[in-house]
Amino acid sequence: MARTESNEFAIGTKAPDFKLINTIDDKIYSLTDLKGEKGTVILFICNHCPFVIHVNEELVKLANDYAFKGINCIAISANDIENYPQDAPHLMKKVAHENQYPFPYLYDETQEVAKAYDAACTPDFYVFDADLKAVYHGQLDDSRPGNGKPVTGKDIRNALDVLLENKPVIANQKPSVGCGIKWK
Repeated sequence: MARTESNEFAIGTKAPDFKLINTIDDKIYSLTDLKGEKGTVILFICNHCPFVIHVNEELVKLANDYAFKGINCIAISANDIENYPQDAPHLMKKVAHENQYPFPYLYDETQEVAKAYDAACTPDFYVFDADLKAVYHGQLDDSRPGNGKPVTGKDIRNALDVLLENKPVIANQKPSVGCGIKWK
């Protein structure tokens, strides 16, 4: 497994807008359509990445735990499906159903959205406040496939709790680590 770290994304940066197809219901949504009342988590994931597969259960728990608190999660896959057909939209729909994703699973065919966010890996996590300004860009937690550490989501959960409590942004944000996005 090649390990790629997430790129820098300055705290306070406004979330780039987008309009993408949700592979679950085949409808097009914008960021404004999907954002949360109090915050939004955007996660770049894909079907086949072992790092994503390792945390899928926690992603579902996280989204379910924070949805009633006004936080919405939005998953996006931007991988090149010509060279990685296992990440095609019809298979994204299947993976979303199998994992019972409580969030939209959007397909970024042109990869323009991933580039606008300077996404580098799967998974790559971004937390935005109610005004869509970045407050966190980093790892879910310290767990990685094979390292024996439990998947808890503690880093993202901490960032979301700080956001909900109107406390200052967390200074020490560890980058996410995963498979590199499969660029065209």
